[in-house]
Amino acid sequence: MSAEPRINDRIRVPEVRLVGPSGEQVGIVPLAKALELAQEYDLDLVEVAANARPPVCKLMDYGKFKYESAMKAREARKNQAHTVIKEMKLRPKIDPHDYDTKKGHVVRFLKQGDKVKITIMFRGREQSRPELGYRLLQRLAEDVQDLGFIESNPKQDGRNMIMVLGPHKKKTEAMAEARQAQEARKAERQGRAVGVSEQEAPAEEPAEA
Repeated sequence: MSAEPRINDRIRVPEVRLVGPSGEQVGIVPLAKALELAQEYDLDLVEVAANARPPVCKLMDYGKFKYESAMKAREARKNQAHTVIKEMKLRPKIDPHDYDTKKGHVVRFLKQGDKVKITIMFRGREQSRPELGYRLLQRLAEDVQDLGFIESNPKQDGRNMIMVLGPHKKKTEAMAEARQAQEARKAERQGRAVGVSEQEAPAEEPAEA
């Protein structure tokens, strides 16, 4: 079935509850009268509530209405924030430099408003020491507690141990802050460029007496 509403001659009912172009309630009128009014206003008769008794119809410019609805939907999709789950893999006996690097990635993901799935990979005899992985996950969670929280506690999954960190900030907030920071950097660069131009401008020669 089509999701498009019935308009004009496609409406097949004896009478409708009519709404005017400005949203005013005209009342229940015969379909023929409603179509006549649509022609007088040079508008379309659009069925907006087909299940009502009688159906509710409104006088409007249907082409303009469809265009504006499509633009609103497009804008909503553009601004819609999708939470992404990033993944970071660590070894139980990770060296300090690698740990700092991995932690930096986790910090960046959380600042962006994304969730982070932390996976500790055990190999060989390491599987008999799950407490090493647990302590590492707890350490990481404490190091980034200002940005995220433990959404899913550490749990064993075969040879791996998994924990999920959730961001304190919503994705939409992180996106808004990123845009503001980008605009601030752009304004700062423009300000520096103006300052350099002024410094490079030749000084005016003194007027002769």
